[in-house]
Amino acid sequence: METVHKIGRRKTAVARVYVSQGSGNITVNKKDLNNYLTTPTLQYKVKQPLMLTDNLESYDIKVNVYGGGVTGQAEAIRLAITRALVAINEEHKAILKPEGLLTRDPRMVERKKFGQKKARKKFQFSKR
Repeated sequence: METVHKIGRRKTAVARVYVSQGSGNITVNKKDLNNYLTTPTLQYKVKQPLMLTDNLESYDIKVNVYGGGVTGQAEAIRLAITRALVAINEEHKAILKPEGLLTRDPRMVERKKFGQKKARKKFQFSKR
């Protein structure tokens, strides 16, 4: 099997994932996954598509991720890994799609409007 390259995005985070046959090593920006994402919740998010398809120790994954915060990056990595698994084996789509892992989350930060303090918050109103 050759290396499969896929991209995942979430908010402003962009993750480029390279999946190849291996022993289950996940490297994010040249660091081990456990060193890059320290919280167990984020580590679970990244490993979720691999656990659902029983491929936790089947592939080596190299990730380049930039932009956004740690949660956005973790979810971008998850989307990219999911897309790569579907590209490798089309049968995984039936497992991953009902879990909502193939859907790109479209929510972005709303822009700040002029004449207002934030996107929706107004300046303090004084009657007198």
